[in-house]
Amino acid sequence: MDGLSQYFKLYHKSFWANIWLSGGFPDEASANAVINDYFLAIKSESRHNAVSSIISLFNRFSEENVDPLSCQTSDKTLSKMLKMYSAYLTDLTSHPLIKQVDFSLLQKMAYDQISTLPEAASVFKHIIIDEYQDTNAIQEKIFFGLAKGSKNICVVGDDDQSLYRFRGATVENLVEFEDRCLNAIGAKPRRIDLNTNYRSRKNIVETYTNFINIIDWQKQKPLQGHYRIQNKQITAFSTDESPSVITTSHARADTVYREIAEFVYRLKLNGKIGDYSQCAFLFPSLKNNVRVEGYRQAFQGVNEDFGLTGTADELKVYAPRAGRFLEVEEAMAIWGLLLLIFGRPHYGDTQNQSLKEFRQWMLDCITQASFLCAQDPLLEQYIEDRKADLALIKKDFEILLKVASKHKLDLKHPFKYSFIRLFTGASGLSPKAKQNLSNKFFTDFIRKRESEGNPFSIEYIINRTTSVDWTILDLFYQLNGFKHFREMYALAQRGLDEGPVCNLGLITRYLSRFMEEYSVVITAGYLSEDKFAHTLFSSYTYALYRLGESEYEDAEDPFPKGRIPFLTVHQSKGLEFPVVVLGSIDKRERPPDPKELIVRELLNKDGEPLHKIVKFDTIRMFYVALSRAKNLLVLPRITTTRSETTQPRQDQLFATEEFKFLLSANNFPTVQQFDITTLPVVALQNEDLGKSYSYTADYLSYIRCPRQYMIMRKYDFVPIRSQTMLFGSLVHRTIEDLHHLLINERTRPNSK
Repeated sequence: MDGLSQYFKLYHKSFWANIWLSGGFPDEASANAVINDYFLAIKSESRHNAVSSIISLFNRFSEENVDPLSCQTSDKTLSKMLKMYSAYLTDLTSHPLIKQVDFSLLQKMAYDQISTLPEAASVFKHIIIDEYQDTNAIQEKIFFGLAKGSKNICVVGDDDQSLYRFRGATVENLVEFEDRCLNAIGAKPRRIDLNTNYRSRKNIVETYTNFINIIDWQKQKPLQGHYRIQNKQITAFSTDESPSVITTSHARADTVYREIAEFVYRLKLNGKIGDYSQCAFLFPSLKNNVRVEGYRQAFQGVNEDFGLTGTADELKVYAPRAGRFLEVEEAMAIWGLLLLIFGRPHYGDTQNQSLKEFRQWMLDCITQASFLCAQDPLLEQYIEDRKADLALIKKDFEILLKVASKHKLDLKHPFKYSFIRLFTGASGLSPKAKQNLSNKFFTDFIRKRESEGNPFSIEYIINRTTSVDWTILDLFYQLNGFKHFREMYALAQRGLDEGPVCNLGLITRYLSRFMEEYSVVITAGYLSEDKFAHTLFSSYTYALYRLGESEYEDAEDPFPKGRIPFLTVHQSKGLEFPVVVLGSIDKRERPPDPKELIVRELLNKDGEPLHKIVKFDTIRMFYVALSRAKNLLVLPRITTTRSETTQPRQDQLFATEEFKFLLSANNFPTVQQFDITTLPVVALQNEDLGKSYSYTADYLSYIRCPRQYMIMRKYDFVPIRSQTMLFGSLVHRTIEDLHHLLINERTRPNSK
């Protein structure tokens, strides 16, 4: 199970009941309220919040290899949650045929396997791990377990770029690697410093190096050493002494937003960037961030004032993570059209604020879809045709149910071949339903199953007869043939704006996921009493809405051309951009994650001091942000206002203390002072659709339809019929694996 599957499993009412009962809670309301108060310090009985918190805790338990049966604690609530975790583990393995596992437990299972097989330590000659600062406790055990035999282990990492403590990452794995390696496998490693930065210009490297050294990383006595690897001497390969770090004017927020927006336009106008996607805005977080909306409005103002709207130079943002993905224009259009076809679920009155917002979202989707239909009569007619399809199968369904009732046939009883004439002769039954029932292939199959003593049920036959011959994904692709969506593909193919198509690609993944989780076939029985609408909208879509599911991400081509990417710093890790703007240089420091406190208590685990880890993590996060820039780094200097602080001082910089120190200690030029001609020109990189090709999945697919190949391979759309592509890729990879195996066999000593 990935994260979404794990959520659906735990959120299911019956499964959640089994979990909270195992914890000893008297009822669900009490369980939800206690869990929400424990983790979120809120008075709420929301099952969504409670499940989300429990999933996060369970995953951390798995990553720390926690045995719930052996843990002792005086915390009564924690004791209950340990029992819930134990029940969760038991359920995953209770099925006699199919064992379930989540991503975190998969690591634990791997370690258990390695631990029970002595020969596992000698399987690999070399163990090499990148981004080692982001490994967790169970991963460290896995790596040392695999390296015990050969004692050949190489780790690469930068402790200053450790960002994933909230996912269980343990930076001490790298900081203390020499001692841990000696204790685990009996060998002390050799440290090799990779101290030349080939990415960034000199001034950028000096800036982020100075920034990380602002705070004291030394351990307090009686402890010795540091919480950071010492004696780092990072130097830039670039010898360019020209300014590459600049700031804005020290001004109010709206002035700074406008200044930066105009500067980004000038970069494009002067050819210093070939596309807006080469200029990234990085934020500590994007959700509910006033800065994000401020910059967006500033871009819109520049578009209007400079006449850029509708041109290739229009400033457009790609920031779905700033809100819910379902609130982006493309998602609202698709879901609105689906709501027009299937109908909006009916609800009673509710005081649930989240549900109220979701209902309003559905109404807004319907409004947008209705507008699209008004603009395109062909689309409007298509919607009416699909509604007619559904109305027809529902009518046929009612007719067949009446036939069964009239002849006192139990729907659960076997369907006999002789019943076909009875049902096809029903008055008012549509020609399509009659054809479905009397189809020779189908009738032969009915007779075969009956002769084998394994007949279909009457209910199955009725459902099979009264179903449409299209799926949710079929609908999506047919809708994409209409003008509104067609224009999006044309923009992407010309390389002008890939944002909408990237969003459409993600929609296919969510619709495909719905079909996997629930049902592929749309039957009249499923449609009756709004069951399908409730499943698609009230259950599945509402879950996506509350989870705030994320946006398009592709490691090969991360961000769509024609759009300015707004990213969290975590998203930007491992990436680089010619120009980086820090959207904000301030971050509210919150208390340590409760999961960190829980794990330390249960396992008596050491680590960075709890009163310092928030500061350490903040500094590391901004260090990553500063080091993403290749040619230019822009820092905003926003003054506080009455809406942003209870004690306003117009000359007070809205920034962390470390940034205040950095800016006061360096005389960075401002945006207005910066000579843009000194900035290197950045060419657009050539695209590479992929590094692995197969005859079936690539060559034949391209020959059949180049545009289809573009959207399936480049933008990662989910195909309606994926078997051919999967089979082709599988065969191709298998042949490659066999090929490499034979080569390895030939190169071994004494091989024939």
